[in-house]
Amino acid sequence: MKAVLTLYFLYYLHWDETLSTTVYHAFSGLCYFTPIFGAVIADSWLGKFRTIIYLSVVYVLGHLIKSIGAIPPVGDLTTHVALSMTGLFLIAFGTGGIKPCVSAFGGDQFEAEHAHERSKFFSIFYLAINLGSLISTFATPALRGDVKCFEGDCYALAFGVPAVLMVVALVVFISGSSLYKKYPSKGNILGNVCKCIGFALENRWKHRSGQYPKREHWLDWASEKYPNKLIQEVKMVTRVLFLYIPLPMFWALFDQQGSRWTLQALRMNADFGGFSIKADQMQTLNPFLILLFIPVFDLGIYPLVKLCKFNFKPIRRMTVGMILAALAFAMAAILEVKLDESNMSEPVAKESLLQVLNLASEPVEVQIKDSRSFSQASLKHQDPDYLKLPVKTENENFNFNMKYQGIYSSCSHALSDRQAYSLIFYQNDTEPACKLVKDSTQKPLKGLAALRFINAGSEAADITLGNADFGSIAGNYGVSAYHTLERGYYNHGKCRIGNNEFSLDLGLLDFGGSYTVILKQDSRGKIIIQKSEDIPANSIHIAWQIPQYVLISAGEIMFSVTGLEFSYSQAPPSMKSVLQAGWLLTVAFGNLIVLIIAQTVALEQWAEFVLFAGLLFVVCIIFSIMGYFYIPVDLDGSPEDNSGDYEKKPPSGEMMLNLLKKKTKL
Repeated sequence: MKAVLTLYFLYYLHWDETLSTTVYHAFSGLCYFTPIFGAVIADSWLGKFRTIIYLSVVYVLGHLIKSIGAIPPVGDLTTHVALSMTGLFLIAFGTGGIKPCVSAFGGDQFEAEHAHERSKFFSIFYLAINLGSLISTFATPALRGDVKCFEGDCYALAFGVPAVLMVVALVVFISGSSLYKKYPSKGNILGNVCKCIGFALENRWKHRSGQYPKREHWLDWASEKYPNKLIQEVKMVTRVLFLYIPLPMFWALFDQQGSRWTLQALRMNADFGGFSIKADQMQTLNPFLILLFIPVFDLGIYPLVKLCKFNFKPIRRMTVGMILAALAFAMAAILEVKLDESNMSEPVAKESLLQVLNLASEPVEVQIKDSRSFSQASLKHQDPDYLKLPVKTENENFNFNMKYQGIYSSCSHALSDRQAYSLIFYQNDTEPACKLVKDSTQKPLKGLAALRFINAGSEAADITLGNADFGSIAGNYGVSAYHTLERGYYNHGKCRIGNNEFSLDLGLLDFGGSYTVILKQDSRGKIIIQKSEDIPANSIHIAWQIPQYVLISAGEIMFSVTGLEFSYSQAPPSMKSVLQAGWLLTVAFGNLIVLIIAQTVALEQWAEFVLFAGLLFVVCIIFSIMGYFYIPVDLDGSPEDNSGDYEKKPPSGEMMLNLLKKKTKL
């Protein structure tokens, strides 16, 4: 569903790119803030199994409401926005409640002596998630774009199908109920943790004077009220949560695949010869690469590193993953610079753009006010060649002095700033004449092509091209409005002039291009087509995004899969869901970072990518230093360090706590 969400905001709700990006990341962040509530519900009330079932129902309900909000006849724009936001809130609450329970519930199926198998489970679990993501990121954009409903993209179907599939998945999950290990809820664990921390801080403040003896750990100040077992478990949780402080920066970069990277893909050429892909389908690369990389890393890279006697422990893996993500954004910045260089510069304040279309049979020499004279040949096929003209006022008159076959004439037109124009020269009897038409200054949306016609004949022309009806275009240089069309070859257009019908072969209308087609009739009444490109088509291929997807997907394997298993392994048995929720909260804060930067930092897109990459490099250094001093906890009865230099703490209830004497070194 998230694969099409940014485009839904842009083209269905008609929001701009900044607002669309902001709401997208606000929704993503909410999906990862709500896991804390799911963890509380599971640990304090329903248990993991029933929490998954009940909140899955909420999730399905959210998708249904979202789908209804995407049906055009259902109310006005305000109604669509209200239904969409309600649906997104329910989806966020449902998916957020499920997230910490599913992985922890899976981990609960393994006994302590099966730690190796549990580690494999988390890899398979992550692989299964990305298999679903692969299918959805390919199928959802296809449902949106290839299936037409209500005379447009079918967002209602794209949002409704996931709801149906979730119902099927829920039925399958419930059918295996008798096979699961289900541990009962253990009371309000999160509440007890918060109370323990609060009491420790309060008690420490009351005894801050030097007359009271110091205690080994600040949480030991809670020992007057809370049992030692709870205090030890809270110590374990807070140590891991402290280590998580730098991690949101990784997710700030990672989740931009669905926003900034998709918007980048819209400006690229997506033709692969026999087929083309949609910009939002490019996100399919990430889950595909995850499916490819998980066995490569688990069966190839990690064993090879271990064979080389290199201690590639979880914190080191996560650090390398962060570096790879930063490099991915550095590559995205380079690609963005190349895209900017390939695009036509839009006119700025006190500036107009002007191109000349010479429809006369011979070259025309033109003198423009405050500009040097130039000769414009007769138009055959012309790429955009705009001249920048300074405009002192909002509407300034320009005189165009022309010399054609030794005959002088002139015409005058007003130009506005921030606009682009085509000045059409044609032969009127024996004298040259000119007509000014306004051009588009922005690329067509959704990677489509834009097309307009200029009728240089004396009679009106009715033109249809595929499903696009350009209507009747007046003769004597009448101009049609721009129509957007799917990228493709248009070899069978129809043009009716009077009682005669002609076939139009326009050739390729490419991604992001804006075209003007001029229709002329020769002395025998045959149609002559002259096509010019007002805005250049997308020239940089979308395949250039593949390297950045490879880097960030490899980074995800080393960072996210490792972090998911690390969160479970470092959590006490009673706090698995709580620490899983803490891990997911790092994703929420990552999206919050994107929100803040998108709303407060006005940078060009390439500079914003560089900023994110630089911030992650800095955070990576901080995380490395923190990891150096982190002492891993072994809850499975086996040492984390291969040296075996560890000691066992006395049993605390059911838990055996092993702390390494040696600090982990990165």
